[in-house]
Amino acid sequence: MTKNTGNQGRKPSVLDNVKPLLIDVALPLGSYYLFKDAFGVSTFAALAWSSVVPAVRTVWGIVRERRTNALAGLILAVNVVSLLLSFVSGDPRLMLAKDSGVSSTVAIGILVSVRLGKPMMTAGMKPFVVKGDAAREAAWQRLVSGAADESAAFRSRERTFSMVWGLALLAECVVRVVGAYTIPVGTMVWLGSVILIAAMAIGMVVSGGLAVGPMERMLAAEVEAGRAERPAVAVAA
Repeated sequence: MTKNTGNQGRKPSVLDNVKPLLIDVALPLGSYYLFKDAFGVSTFAALAWSSVVPAVRTVWGIVRERRTNALAGLILAVNVVSLLLSFVSGDPRLMLAKDSGVSSTVAIGILVSVRLGKPMMTAGMKPFVVKGDAAREAAWQRLVSGAADESAAFRSRERTFSMVWGLALLAECVVRVVGAYTIPVGTMVWLGSVILIAAMAIGMVVSGGLAVGPMERMLAAEVEAGRAERPAVAVAA
């Protein structure tokens, strides 16, 4: 009798699916603001320390896995550029505008990924649609591979999801840059965070209506189609 050791055969949880996104994006960005705002370290030091995880992930992907980690590499590039800009001092408005560089670089990366046919935001959206269910995972694979009737529409919605987020973050960057040079510095220090939160809220609402909702309906229909197909195959056999 064979024992089931470790986590073999365990159904992946939502946390398992979103863990790469949390490590590549949330941890570096969160640590930057934690070091800078909570611990009061300099911008340069905060950027340097928050670059450790994406640097390790990027190097590990190249050396060990023979592939590049797009999200980790993108965040690392943003931090490197920001570190170089941090040498420019004496202009508080420039420092405020510089903070929007993270959003702009990520936004451009997302939009380029859509253009290349590999929407970057799918990694964060898929777990919430599939919900760790094997039947939904199989239906997802059929839809993205072109094997299902709704594949073209499904892939279009997938691209739309990333497009919405790319545009939302790009708009947030533009608004923050304009605000950095037109609004009093003291006001813009806290208003910048409000603008970022507003952009994320708009991104969630719009992408949910234009992409996630329709994709969930198509996925549910494909799951039912798969279940109906299995009995027919069994009878034929």
